[in-house]
Amino acid sequence: MSAMREHKTPVWERAEVIAHSQLLLGSFRARVGRDLMDCSGHPQGDAKALYEAPFALLSHGTQDDPILNYGNETALRLWEMDFTAFTAMPSRLTAQPMLREERQRLLETAARKGYIDDYAGIRISRTGKLFRIENVILWTITDKVGVSHGQAAFFDRWTPQE
Repeated sequence: MSAMREHKTPVWERAEVIAHSQLLLGSFRARVGRDLMDCSGHPQGDAKALYEAPFALLSHGTQDDPILNYGNETALRLWEMDFTAFTAMPSRLTAQPMLREERQRLLETAARKGYIDDYAGIRISRTGKLFRIENVILWTITDKVGVSHGQAAFFDRWTPQE
């Protein structure tokens, strides 16, 4: 999924977002062994529910310097961005410069193991606000034939930092 212009079509109704939502839901189930949320079985309805969920969900692609390719409403609020700006940003910029090496080790561990479910760390919004994320599940996104599509992160606990 590439960055795209904001338009009147809600994010969750875009074909590429519906397809990516299915990939996120399916790969989470395959990697972690449980569902990320209750699914309706209707791809567009599930894409809307995922986008509007009270937890944060974001993902990036497989580039050398991965670009974010999804963020639900909760993630967009935390990082203080709209979908277009968020999905044009290198994912390394979600962390402060001094924490990026730690973040990179985390991504490598998740890639090697398939997923991790015990991460906590500090992140930074577009305007410089810091927040601590906890109980993060980070997993490698793969399709049904095992092709990697990047990595995703889920968390439902965050705390503003001073």
